[in-house]
Amino acid sequence: MENEYLYRKIDDQLLAWSKESKRKPLLVRGARQVGKSSAIKNLAQHFEYFVEVNFDQQKEVCTLFEKGISPQEICENLSLIYNIPIIPGKTLLFFDEIQACIAAISSLRYFYEKYPERHLVAAGSLLEFALEELPSFGVGRVRSLFVYPFSFEEFLIANKETMLWGAIQKATPQKALLEPIHKKALLLLKKFLILGGMPEVIASYVQGKSMLDCLRIMDDLIISYKDDFSKYKKRVPESRITEVFDSVMQNAGKPFVYAGAANANYKQIKEALDLLIKAGLVIPVTHSAANGIPIGAEINPKKRKMLPLDTGLFQRILGLDMSEIFLSDDFEVVNKGAIAEIYAGLELQKATSCYHKDDLYFWKREERGSNAEVDYLIQKNEDIIPIEIKSGKRGSMQSLHLFLKEKQSPYGIRSSSENFCAYENIKVIPLYAIGNIYHVNK
Repeated sequence: MENEYLYRKIDDQLLAWSKESKRKPLLVRGARQVGKSSAIKNLAQHFEYFVEVNFDQQKEVCTLFEKGISPQEICENLSLIYNIPIIPGKTLLFFDEIQACIAAISSLRYFYEKYPERHLVAAGSLLEFALEELPSFGVGRVRSLFVYPFSFEEFLIANKETMLWGAIQKATPQKALLEPIHKKALLLLKKFLILGGMPEVIASYVQGKSMLDCLRIMDDLIISYKDDFSKYKKRVPESRITEVFDSVMQNAGKPFVYAGAANANYKQIKEALDLLIKAGLVIPVTHSAANGIPIGAEINPKKRKMLPLDTGLFQRILGLDMSEIFLSDDFEVVNKGAIAEIYAGLELQKATSCYHKDDLYFWKREERGSNAEVDYLIQKNEDIIPIEIKSGKRGSMQSLHLFLKEKQSPYGIRSSSENFCAYENIKVIPLYAIGNIYHVNK
């Protein structure tokens, strides 16, 4: 039986795009298996006709785009090949696995210039590698939309916990959730940390499948991701990419140390790491001096932490015993392998606009003898807001206080297993609500 489609927040953006009077071709970007094609096929239900061109499976179709013919002629030929009408306003045209046809990527700009009335969406796995070859392929003529694994909000909605999410959104440091509701949210968060947000895993869980079935799907995903390493770049050996990937997993959430990450020199390790970042499997968190906005103006790219794409895949790769999270009332066991910090970073990225890819930043005091460190920094209007992640309820918050004093930020945020509350100029936001941070008022 085919899985029921589960709502994603990007569905609203896709539908809004489809209703624009003059729209740019849409390029849906993200790591493999995060739900790009499923979301586009769900959008197709709002159209009379749907034409899906898979360049990986139908390589011969690519020759159409290499002939340099007009977008109208391309559509006429595609209509004949697939025996489906391509009518502006009635047909959704989907170019899938577009990275397999560079000429098709190049053609997107001409669809905007010469045939803007049609609805064209493109997506592909390992698309970032193809775009690297076309640095200015569609500036101002193609709109990108970034997709990630399920957020905790989407996980709750998938599990028909919409009312709970509504309550979480309304809660504030001045108005906490009732304790039973807070505990329920923490329990669901524990499940989400174990499952992660990969759509196939979430769909299996929602269908009532066992945790064992979900773990098997994770294993399949991990194997398929590693199988892709050979496709990244011919000049970087697959074994080196595997070594660097394994090193990232073992040191996730800690400063990435190039020495010893693989049996190679700095340049080779950096190249392998950059490929993993382009593929979306690794998300960098970069150090910033944070003396003013934008945060990215004072970064040190040599000081970075690396996060895995997904907490479920991460714990599966490391072989962590996640049953302990379920069996223990002490939420601090969550932080085995820095899972709380990893989850928080991933949620912060998912909470930003899907139309641009926001980078993640952290701060560390660079004076000798000082180990003050703030896990994440976000920009809100003209202010830089520091965020500290704790798995439990304890902690002195010295680093937060130091940052607030040095940088004159109006307030800081601590995210932990505590209920909503506030300590003077530090607001406490539970981990399950960290995606709300962008909406927290002074």
